[in-house]
Amino acid sequence: MTNSAIKLTEVTSGYGASMVLKSVSLNVKVGESVALLGKNGMGKTTLLKSIMGYLPKQSGLVHVNGTDVTQLAPHQIASMGVAYAAQEHSLFTELSIRDNLQIGLHDENLFDARFATIEPVFPVFKSRLNQYAGTLSGGEQKMLLVARALMMNSPIILLDEIAEGVQPSVVERIAEALLVDRRQNVRTVIGVEQNVPFVLKVVDRYIVLKQGEVVDEGDAKGPDAADRIVDHLRV
Repeated sequence: MTNSAIKLTEVTSGYGASMVLKSVSLNVKVGESVALLGKNGMGKTTLLKSIMGYLPKQSGLVHVNGTDVTQLAPHQIASMGVAYAAQEHSLFTELSIRDNLQIGLHDENLFDARFATIEPVFPVFKSRLNQYAGTLSGGEQKMLLVARALMMNSPIILLDEIAEGVQPSVVERIAEALLVDRRQNVRTVIGVEQNVPFVLKVVDRYIVLKQGEVVDEGDAKGPDAADRIVDHLRV
């Protein structure tokens, strides 16, 4: 059995004729939490979309738990246990909080048990399940995205800029939710981020992308991790 949850081998992909990722290779182990960092336009979101099958690969291979998914459609990859919280247009704003949380469940009878696992870390939703998701603040919508991904109970979660543009208290709440989940479950998390303190708190390892290439990676708990990351984001 492979110990690799997500593996990219020399992946080149992008939009139309514009290739954003350039022969990217990386390996994320089962149960590992990894942050993808870099300035805007460096290929972080493109990498997540390439994993999920939203973008065709010009070359290279993508494996999920040892299975080649390079040519599979997004719904097929999702059915293999990969949850994707995209940066934009991820919520159904005209539906209730409950409906948004339930969408990712294959059986609606699972709702109560699954909600009980996330309610302690996201208590804001307990009394507001019938509220429309579109009426939530930006930070609350980010929390709802994370809550939905965790309720799906997928072994692999991809998070895109989940801490971007929200107040520090919300960032702390999301961080705590991810850390609590980490203690309770064996789950692989890959997150695109630019919030360095958040990253250092919740992940095991970081990977830095520049111009569609991996230029650095290391232990997020290492003594020089923050300085190295900040240096890359500065230039």
